[in-house]
Amino acid sequence: MSRTDIAPGPASDPHARSWVRGAGGSDFPLQNLPYGSCRRRGDEAETFLGVRIGDSVLDLRAASALGVFDDLDDPARSSVDATDLGPLLAAGRPAWIEVRQRVGELLADGAPDAARLVPCLVDVDDVDLLLPFPVADFVDFYSSLDHASNIGRMFRPDADPLLPNWRHLPVGYHGRAGTVVVTGAPVTRPHGQRLEPSGDVAFGPTQKLDIELEVGFVVGGRSDPGHPVPTSAVRDHVFGVVLVNDWSARDIQSWEYVPLGPFLGKSFATSISGWVVPLDALEPFRVPGPRQQPPVLPYPQCDEPWGLAIELSVELRPEGGDARTIAEVGFDRTYWTAAQQLAHLTVNGATVRPGDLFASGTVSGPTRRERGSLIELTWNGTEPLDLGDGVVRRFLEDGDEVTMRGRCATEGHPSIGLGEVSGAVRDRAR
Repeated sequence: MSRTDIAPGPASDPHARSWVRGAGGSDFPLQNLPYGSCRRRGDEAETFLGVRIGDSVLDLRAASALGVFDDLDDPARSSVDATDLGPLLAAGRPAWIEVRQRVGELLADGAPDAARLVPCLVDVDDVDLLLPFPVADFVDFYSSLDHASNIGRMFRPDADPLLPNWRHLPVGYHGRAGTVVVTGAPVTRPHGQRLEPSGDVAFGPTQKLDIELEVGFVVGGRSDPGHPVPTSAVRDHVFGVVLVNDWSARDIQSWEYVPLGPFLGKSFATSISGWVVPLDALEPFRVPGPRQQPPVLPYPQCDEPWGLAIELSVELRPEGGDARTIAEVGFDRTYWTAAQQLAHLTVNGATVRPGDLFASGTVSGPTRRERGSLIELTWNGTEPLDLGDGVVRRFLEDGDEVTMRGRCATEGHPSIGLGEVSGAVRDRAR
């Protein structure tokens, strides 16, 4: 397949290396170069768009002041002076390619500007990550066959676990963009209505606070009203990838979702990682998705493989206790790909715009260790999860901290990481 639409240069060369100490062999080598909105610690006013390289962050605004981006065309040139990814997302794919190519050249071994750029590097431990882009709209899908099957078996044990539409379209719902938060932000236990075992309706804090291990896709560029985005145009509209934890209140959700679907049980918080990994960085890790049966209609069909070989993990740390890995699963098992999700969410003529975020839905596999939510790991609380030292969990308790990570590896290419998305649960009184 042709790769003429991928940024040329060192960032696309698996053999290229960076002059930045610690970049080689890390999760953030020259071939990754994710973007984040960063603020230097101790300086509330100094926020900048940064690029992660090893254990350092390149301050693009500081680098721009040296003139290293002056020959780029606008809007690519002006986007590096921003405080977040918003302007670059709006600039469109030609600008994405141009900026990535130049940053790769600046950070590669032998770069003539290397010595001048040293003061533009900030230790990653000296920055706080902010929300990397203004979130415009949020759509969450339900794209894992194993997850959907587990939920179906749990709640419809005497029926087909999959509803009739599931293999024909990527099921999804529109979430709340205003409650998308960056990694590290605390998550307050939501309150709402729930149905008690007695049949009474009660109001109060959720008793079934859950996680959802997901991968999210960050949209750039725009589409026109009434003009669906085909699967062949995914590169023009998907800028990059983040990790997502779509926190869920299962008892609130189960009482409210019939007949219109998720609402308060989902809308209280969605956490994303602080580094947005460019889609181009994931090019070596694209794989065919699972075989889809029955064959899908023409509009979700793909001429290229858009599965992604991302290894995901979930870690749970009780307050005052040790962190334990509770789930590990490969994202390549996901039944519906990002290209198909994008095609489906626009097939009715709906538009996409810079800053839209759509997520895969919970990623699970066939074994218990591969279940990406507590409702699956504990089978809705009936099989408690043993964390050791006498600690068990059915669902999350106050003080619990959840951290999700993602990493890609394949022969012949440097491994890259997606960073992490983390959040700790607190009650309203804190």
